[in-house]
Amino acid sequence: MRSPFRMRDRFNISNYSNLAQRIITAVIGAAIIIAGSVISPWLYFLVFGLILGFSQMEFYRLTGLDGMLPLKSFGTFLGITIFTLSFLIGLGHLDDKYYFLIFPLASLVFFIKLYRKSDKKPFTGVAFTFLGIFYVAVPFALLNVAAFSVDDGFHYEVIVGSLFILWASDTGAYFAGTKFGRTKLFERVSPKKSWEGFLGGAALAYFVAYILSKYFDSIPQWQWLCIATIIIIAGTYGDLIESLFKRSIEIKDSGRSLPGHGGFMDRFDGLLLSAPFIAAFLKIF
Repeated sequence: MRSPFRMRDRFNISNYSNLAQRIITAVIGAAIIIAGSVISPWLYFLVFGLILGFSQMEFYRLTGLDGMLPLKSFGTFLGITIFTLSFLIGLGHLDDKYYFLIFPLASLVFFIKLYRKSDKKPFTGVAFTFLGIFYVAVPFALLNVAAFSVDDGFHYEVIVGSLFILWASDTGAYFAGTKFGRTKLFERVSPKKSWEGFLGGAALAYFVAYILSKYFDSIPQWQWLCIATIIIIAGTYGDLIESLFKRSIEIKDSGRSLPGHGGFMDRFDGLLLSAPFIAAFLKIF
């Protein structure tokens, strides 16, 4: 009879190659996100609220490595509050006047810092607290805006479709860059990224957007192709900006939460910069 400990070690994900870990984590994560978005708006809210919370705490932990002292718990609470308000307002459960709650709650950051006697540079901590909200929480809140932007109803197709395009762009860039990468895209920030990888990611993203337009008809084909363009450009910049952030504090990955991918910010960095543009595009056009 085989020892249960040997069986457990055999299926330990850390025993697999980085590529295998990356694929396993991506499949499981994608299944959870897609199922949560499709089954119920409330399940979507729970899944993305958790992702937001983990991502924002990860950001604050990383700034702490560089000697900063943001308000980790309160900053994350504010981020989740903004996300919750945007969801409930989009769902029609709250009037949009409740957005004004954000400003007095945000002002409490100054009050709390006033009583932190050991903090020698309180305004640096204040600045990084707000940066965590603006850089991480607001884009997730704007995903809600995008989901409710078509006809005031919740359209999971916008969320799932945007993620499929983002994943296609990342996957195409990874494999094209690995196979054909020669010309550096932005060597100062990310030495491994190449123009060949960028073009491979763009080609796969446009292909997926075209396929999505055949099945997800809540928005027309031209809007799907525009969203693909946004994700290709803003998603790439999001990746580069997060790389710049990590290089500034001399680390490789933002965390170890997601085997093969690093941390939550490593996995969702492209979404952080794409979401504001997608929400603005769908609301205006």
